[in-house]
Amino acid sequence: MNYLEALSRRYSVKKFNHQVIPQETLYNILESGKLSASSLGLQPYKILVVESEAMKQKLIPAFYNPSQISTCSHLIVIISKKTIDESYIRGYFNHISEVRETSLEKLEPFKNSINQHIVQKTQDEIFNWAEKQSYIVLANLMYAAAIENIDSCPMEGFRQDIIEEILSINPETEKVTVTLALGYRSEEDYFQHMKKVRKPNEKLFKFM
Repeated sequence: MNYLEALSRRYSVKKFNHQVIPQETLYNILESGKLSASSLGLQPYKILVVESEAMKQKLIPAFYNPSQISTCSHLIVIISKKTIDESYIRGYFNHISEVRETSLEKLEPFKNSINQHIVQKTQDEIFNWAEKQSYIVLANLMYAAAIENIDSCPMEGFRQDIIEEILSINPETEKVTVTLALGYRSEEDYFQHMKKVRKPNEKLFKFM
């Protein structure tokens, strides 16, 4: 199956069949999120992978449409940072230095440039920027899942306060941006038989 076939087959599943995704396949999908493009390389987010049935059951009350949570194999929770402090940037450059075997002195101009960029932004601007990066991750995960023949459903309809409490998320420094249910579509989900509706090319694309 090529990528266009995979994306054409993809739809937002309303009910999964409880089948568990093989671990290797799941890790391939997660790796696509890890490899996602990220502004300045800072990856201002983290990804929680909910796989235990007990935890999924706890999270059901947080969702306005809980059928996906109660039937999916895994629930991905993407959390965006609200703040980027000096220690976070320092840790990032320590990691670059280790991975690329480059001295911190050589990285100092790049580090100073990032620091200058970040300090000019308000907390709201930083969070808005972080959320945009999180949605790039979401797109990568959905695309990889489609290629792996795994179904998905991105979801924003949830209660922040309930998820924060259950997953021990600090609302002062981070926020749940979006969630993604992964699994295999149920035969009972009639949405899979509907034709995909998208704008025609002439209304969507404009060549300049």
